[in-house]
Amino acid sequence: MTVDPLTEIVTLLQPSASYSKLVEYTGRWRIHRNIEGKPVFFAVLEGECRVVSSGRPPIIVRKGDFVLSPSTSDHIVESIDAPSHGIAMMPTEVGEGRFRVGPPDGAVNLRMQIGLCSFASPDAALLVSLLPAMIVATGKPRLALLLQLVADETRHSRPGREVVLERLLEVLLIEVLRCGADVTSIPSLSRGLADDRLVAALRAMHARPAHGWTIAGLAAEAGMSRSAFFARFTRVVGHPPMEYLLAWRMALARRLLRTREFAIEHIATQVGYGSGSTFSTAFARHVGMSPMRYARAMSTR
Repeated sequence: MTVDPLTEIVTLLQPSASYSKLVEYTGRWRIHRNIEGKPVFFAVLEGECRVVSSGRPPIIVRKGDFVLSPSTSDHIVESIDAPSHGIAMMPTEVGEGRFRVGPPDGAVNLRMQIGLCSFASPDAALLVSLLPAMIVATGKPRLALLLQLVADETRHSRPGREVVLERLLEVLLIEVLRCGADVTSIPSLSRGLADDRLVAALRAMHARPAHGWTIAGLAAEAGMSRSAFFARFTRVVGHPPMEYLLAWRMALARRLLRTREFAIEHIATQVGYGSGSTFSTAFARHVGMSPMRYARAMSTR
């Protein structure tokens, strides 16, 4: 069975849209956004600007570019000719779903559709850590169409709005992750899936999480020696192979526990443990509470 790890992770994240708005920019400007770890995405419809994020080199984005940052806690967006200090601004609403930055009488030199979303999954921090910190996709008409659908859905209160938005965002995030470039070169799942050796091991882990995987078995899937596989996986994905596998198994276990439809022994088997007690010990060590306590805590939310 072919399994797409990106699709699994995005689905588990349970994305939802907070807002989507059109922003027009005039003159010289700078905006410092503190978005508290929430995913932000934007499409450049006209013009160009610079994006500066903590710990990463600045990037220039232009018309046709789509940017997704699943985990950035803060960043600065500024005009290309912005001075090194000052001119901090905030968007001003000029119409329904439309905002302006810069002098109100200035000529518009940049237009962007900006969106902010959130991840409902209790495992969001873990899952986001497997994704790139910032991705840029260029010249992808499908992204523009998806973003237009998201923007239209956020502006109306039609029946089924939340479900439609969740599905649109899932497709949008998957599309960006599979066609965009990780501009930070930070280790991530996306980089692992782009690696012609590691992708086989990653797909095997996701397809058969209950299998008794070992470093030797995963290395065989990748067609590498154990030591070379371990070093390459850790460098490219950002987690040692067995640590990644444990994290994925625990994410699956949490999802199954939240449904309250399965016995502990059944869940243990599904995620690769020979007994309920062995699974409970591993789960408590990883999550900080027993599976039963976790399930009860989730049922009260």
